[in-house]
Amino acid sequence: QVQLVESGGGLVQAGGSLRLSCAASGSIFTINRMGWYRQAPGKQRELVATITRGGGRTNYAESVKGRFTISRDNAENTVFLQMNSLKPEDTAVYYCNAVSFTATMTWGRGTLVTVSS
Repeated sequence: QVQLVESGGGLVQAGGSLRLSCAASGSIFTINRMGWYRQAPGKQRELVATITRGGGRTNYAESVKGRFTISRDNAENTVFLQMNSLKPEDTAVYYCNAVSFTATMTWGRGTLVTVSS
């Protein structure tokens, strides 16, 4: 099994930056793809960004393109989400996600990001 622990959330003013981290442990050799999702109050969970195991392929939601960057450090088993030019509408709980080579999904507990206007 894979365990995921997010960190780095907090309160920031609009226009500011935050960096989220997700540390993976357990059966990390089974992980194919990792990513970040978010869920705002009263809304469904949505994709933010994903990255393949080798880090060669990334995918972003249109709403964050040009502002957020996903990266991973395989040596440290950690995935990062650098968030710049934050907007109030980015306020949400951000969840780390891992997908195995057999399509099994694992979720972290989430970290809250609040952007004030």
